[in-house]
Amino acid sequence: MKDSYDGPILEIDALSISFFTRLREIPAVMDFSVKVMPGEAVGLVGESGCGKSTVALGVMQDLGKNGRIVGGSITFKGRDLGAMNQDELRKIRGSEIAMIYQEPMASLNPAMKIGRQLMEVPMIHRGSSEKEAYARALQVVTDVKLPDPKRILDAYPHQLSGGQQQRIVIAMALMAEPSLLILDEPTTALDVTVEAAVVELVKELGKKYGTSMLFISHNLGLVLETCDRICVMYSGEAVERGSITDVFDEMQHPYTQALFRSIPLPGADKNARPLRAIPGNFPLPHERPNGCNFGPRCDYFEAGRCDAQDIKMFDVPGNERHATRCLRFQEIDWQAPMEAGDTTQKSEPGRVILKMDNLKKYYEVAANALLGKRGDTKVVKANETLSFEARESETLAIVGESGCGKSTFAKVLMGLETATDGQILLDNRNIESTPIEKRDTQTIADVQMVFQNPFDTLNPSMTVGRQIIRALEVFGIGNSDAARRERMLQLLDLVKLPREFGDRMPRQLSGGQKQRVGIARAFAGNARIVVADEPVSALDVSVQAAVTDLLMEIQREQKTTLLFISHDLSIVRYLSDRVMVMYLGHVVELGTTDQVFSPPYHPYTEALLSAVPIADTRVTKKHIVLEGDIPSAMNPPPGCPFQTRCGWKSKVPGNLCEIEVPPMRQFGDGHQVKCHLSDADFDSMEPVIQIAAE
Repeated sequence: MKDSYDGPILEIDALSISFFTRLREIPAVMDFSVKVMPGEAVGLVGESGCGKSTVALGVMQDLGKNGRIVGGSITFKGRDLGAMNQDELRKIRGSEIAMIYQEPMASLNPAMKIGRQLMEVPMIHRGSSEKEAYARALQVVTDVKLPDPKRILDAYPHQLSGGQQQRIVIAMALMAEPSLLILDEPTTALDVTVEAAVVELVKELGKKYGTSMLFISHNLGLVLETCDRICVMYSGEAVERGSITDVFDEMQHPYTQALFRSIPLPGADKNARPLRAIPGNFPLPHERPNGCNFGPRCDYFEAGRCDAQDIKMFDVPGNERHATRCLRFQEIDWQAPMEAGDTTQKSEPGRVILKMDNLKKYYEVAANALLGKRGDTKVVKANETLSFEARESETLAIVGESGCGKSTFAKVLMGLETATDGQILLDNRNIESTPIEKRDTQTIADVQMVFQNPFDTLNPSMTVGRQIIRALEVFGIGNSDAARRERMLQLLDLVKLPREFGDRMPRQLSGGQKQRVGIARAFAGNARIVVADEPVSALDVSVQAAVTDLLMEIQREQKTTLLFISHDLSIVRYLSDRVMVMYLGHVVELGTTDQVFSPPYHPYTEALLSAVPIADTRVTKKHIVLEGDIPSAMNPPPGCPFQTRCGWKSKVPGNLCEIEVPPMRQFGDGHQVKCHLSDADFDSMEPVIQIAAE
């Protein structure tokens, strides 16, 4: 078991890491210091490219052949990791220090059963016998709350869901009971409900095993829920560190403040209190400014002072463990209210443009397609009796976990798939059975999509301008090349990109800039309905605010109907006028944003709200963790689709939930919930999210 070492488990002191290319040295991390004490969880927060993962790889001494530690030290339990040889490092890696990566399949061998992969850890690191290793594997799989542990040990990785795979990776990291666990964005690829369960698990196991943790994330809400202390990074440097309450409630660095202003906390309102995006762009490592790296984007920048010298970390008076890298931190009024942004009039929804009536989309698949045998077919019920309408200038959010049918319905709307039954009316014209190749140009231009991953949707060998002009040609807009080029430049203005970007290649753009090009292309034909499929989930927090704001602005100008598909309920609450909650192909709740975010809820909506991490220390949440995984659409449960995971099921008399699909209940003002609960049960529901008074 653990030894009784009581100094810092991990101490990083003035660490600098550079990568060397043929042309130059690129400093990735500079003068970085952090301490992790026994049993403590420290969150490392910042945008992509700020050096978080480089710090983790530095701790693992795994910087590849181009990376080198050029200054400072990393000590683990008082021993300098940089002074160890390969054999000594091998003994520590995996047994004393374990790392969990963002993508679970990167850590699992697809050709090897789970049990075998887990058993290797104690057999290699501890010299355990097969029998001991199997018993330990069974114990850890039970600890990470996987159902039927023996069956799981006998399964291959591809037979598990993403959430189960991530639990196995956590189990593997814990097999040797490490003293330090490094988690690099471990839940980014997971659904919010699965994320909540995994985070809960990591906290529990941290306590059980007394493991110290370094938790790397860009999600401030997650760090609030899991960590004791936080270190905020910007452009290779730590800019602020302290306890969670120090940094969240008494922040002392302009970047920390700017980060919080760009995320949709309770109380933000797209019209009255819009988010504030951080101006400018993140500097490239070889183009950092003099003095303060954040200077060019800072509201408090003072020329001749902030850019005159390298800035060290300063201790915040009266608190020896709170420090900031800001020369002016004692002169700034941190409690001053944010200057009001440009408030806008709430746009009133117009006439109904899109109507879906009992839409169904089923797929037939061979029951044993994997074996290549013909025979029985099974039906995948991806969408089941979907009914809703969307109005001009309205934002309708569609919310639910992966596999609930959000993207399937979007494909049917776009004409990439045709409906099995029911109808889709666009301006009272039926389009559900017309595939995209048979749709007229106007219909294609009217319904456009902005995709989740901006990297996959642009042609890497064509300039940005050419890709937008190509869309204009397809939509038949502009009667000459010159007219189309002018329209392309106007579209770049619309999405707030400099006009010279028209001549750039996609690889020269950041993620947020690429997503703007995707939006420009979607609006090229004056789209009337834009389906935005998780359009900001691949972007950094500070970029999210700018892209969200942009979508709103274009919507106001062009009266576009926005169908916003997302699992991030914080953004949904901020953006949407109405919300539709989907589960396993069914609409389980539909109403205005205020209706859906306050009781009565569908039990699934209640669980979704409880799962969303909120970066606000005043918020208390009702704690609901959904058991089990979302069932397969190929084999849905009988009765209510949610009954296998519902915490309210015992309130319904008999086994009605297991026999009968619930009716859609009307609560007035268009609020609908598909549930068997009684009026008294609905009346007894309490708010999931409560905000303490100031």
